[in-house]
Amino acid sequence: MGDFLFIGQNAIILLFVFLFLVGIVVGSFLNVLIFRIPLKEDIAVERSHCMHCGHILSWYELIPLISWIIQGGKCRSCKAKISPQYPIVEALNAILWIGVVLIWGLRWETILFCICSSILIVLAVIDERTQEIPIGLNIAIAILGVARVILVLTKQATASGPWYEYVIGAFVVSGLFLIIVLVTKGRGMGGGDVKLMAAAGLLLGWKHILLAMMIGCILGSVIHIIRMNVNKKKEHVLAFGPYLAAGIYLTILFGNPIIQWYLGFFQKAQ
Repeated sequence: MGDFLFIGQNAIILLFVFLFLVGIVVGSFLNVLIFRIPLKEDIAVERSHCMHCGHILSWYELIPLISWIIQGGKCRSCKAKISPQYPIVEALNAILWIGVVLIWGLRWETILFCICSSILIVLAVIDERTQEIPIGLNIAIAILGVARVILVLTKQATASGPWYEYVIGAFVVSGLFLIIVLVTKGRGMGGGDVKLMAAAGLLLGWKHILLAMMIGCILGSVIHIIRMNVNKKKEHVLAFGPYLAAGIYLTILFGNPIIQWYLGFFQKAQ
């Protein structure tokens, strides 16, 4: 937040308006990824179309948030309902970006974490629907991790700790998850979760990825029980990716103060 003390109030307002607008535009592209990646469809060449009738969408049907609202959540051609996922993902991406900027300010890590937030949205929705995490998404997060290590090495980052803490982070939780996969023969956890925590661990470092795992496990346990009771099902397949993604994002925002608060107990004990 200290970064904004040197910016006028009007400039701050314009910054966040711009951030929101860019966020919902990118969110619109995230919807393309969410629907096309599982279907192995081209995400760059093929034009946007109605998932029901195949109607090619015009530019005025692709305005983030606005088009869905004006059309009443229906296709202009076949009148089929358009999933509310479209405006939700668009708005959510903008909100997550704003959260990162509010916490991290204007610095290199902010860019990395905004991109990571967008990837986590795509990853969470796809995993919830298919129980699979596309390897390309994990690779993208790993690339962000490499970029952060480079920032640390070149002293362009505000991250605390040496570079090897991030390399260790790639193995701490993912190693534990890999053991679970091997022991349960894939029934207790998927390989995508292992790769996700390896990539995110490289981005966050070992302390923060452990916190992300703990938050993800707590969220997964509580929400899974609630969903089972609401759906009246004794068994429900748990897609762990969305909860791990939530843990990673919350750690990006609040990991530093939480870890400092926790370590404070040991300092008081001494």
